[in-house]
Amino acid sequence: MEKLLELAKKVSDKAEVYSTEYTYSPVSFENAKLHEINSTFQSGLSLRIIKDGKLGFAYTCNLINREEFLQNALDSLKGGVEAGYDFPLTENIRPLDTYDPSLENLTGTQMVAECDRVSDILKVKTDAELSLTSFKHIEKIRIMNSEGTDISERSSFYGLFGQAIFPGSGSGIYRYYQSKNFGETPDSYLNEIIDGYNIAAKPVEPSGGKMKVIFMPNSMITLNWRILSGLNSKSVYEKTSPIADKLNQKIFDEKITIYSDPTNTEYPGARAFDDEGVPGAPLALVESGELKSFFYDLNFACKLNAVSTGHGYKTTQWGGDAITLKPTPALPHMRIKTGDKSFAELVKSIDRGVIIEGALGAHSGNIPNGDYSIGVSPGLYVENGEIIGRVKEAMISGNIYDTLKNVVDIGDTLYPTFSGAWVPPILFDNVSVATKK
Repeated sequence: MEKLLELAKKVSDKAEVYSTEYTYSPVSFENAKLHEINSTFQSGLSLRIIKDGKLGFAYTCNLINREEFLQNALDSLKGGVEAGYDFPLTENIRPLDTYDPSLENLTGTQMVAECDRVSDILKVKTDAELSLTSFKHIEKIRIMNSEGTDISERSSFYGLFGQAIFPGSGSGIYRYYQSKNFGETPDSYLNEIIDGYNIAAKPVEPSGGKMKVIFMPNSMITLNWRILSGLNSKSVYEKTSPIADKLNQKIFDEKITIYSDPTNTEYPGARAFDDEGVPGAPLALVESGELKSFFYDLNFACKLNAVSTGHGYKTTQWGGDAITLKPTPALPHMRIKTGDKSFAELVKSIDRGVIIEGALGAHSGNIPNGDYSIGVSPGLYVENGEIIGRVKEAMISGNIYDTLKNVVDIGDTLYPTFSGAWVPPILFDNVSVATKK
């Protein structure tokens, strides 16, 4: 990296070298039997240069010839992508407790044994088809730039995804467990799957209409996606955010507080700095329903005469290798503040409504405008505070800027999601539910 940076500095005004190494090792079970053991090791290097206010970019997973690699970045300057920003000088980063060396030695055999244990428990207490994936993820990042930044960070975490599928339906009750350390999956996690599956085994066909709806964490991607679009500085710059001019105004119910805290090591995946080397820090986005800030990377902070909030990340929402991407504004450490109600209390407060355990078509609708229209997969129907059974072929639709103004209560527990966000269950009122009746 050092030699490549020195070469780049000679032919550009500013330069940045980013390197990553990561290992992803999953174990998957289907129908309570071992399906696959895998392990992927990936490394890569990317180079950003700025010359005469233009951006050049190149990446490789196998650096063989530095001069040729640098020339690729120089050639990309012809694309004319503007870059009015500077790379940061970042020094004296406070080390975070993000890495557990014992996970390096976690074997496939140990993960198989844990999946076997979990499968045995779920088999005894449900008649479901079971799908399990256990994995470990280890990553190292280093960033150097022409301003003098040379920082690195190592992180690791363990996770288990478990799903109890209703026979013949393709959908089921699932939970995503994530931890900084390897250990037995908590009973509370397994009991949520078991109880949710058994109580919703009976299919029901309620009539539709406006009613109360609980978005469970697994379905919250529907709302999160649109929240993030509105709060994204890229959307503000491109004039697609409907809340671009609403700073310090109320946009959601006062029960809603949304923030980012990448440095909180209580949660796996904490980061001391983003993928541009900007230090991370807590950021209030929405406080008690009021819009307080957007999130910025270097590029869009420059375009909007703002300061980067440390949210420039190489995001891979649809899969692929992050090293191939330039940083863009992203919020991988999003949190929604919990309330004080247990899940049972949320359910008891529903006269008639649906619990959305999973969503089909979360991408459907006009995302920048906040519109959504999803299939419920599955949904649990509630009458008079009790779960009656499982809803089939139901649709939920609305706009987040209406839905998030009709918050009844918020659950008291944060759950991890695959996007990196941790969110609680949220109970809304006056949501449109369409059923076969």
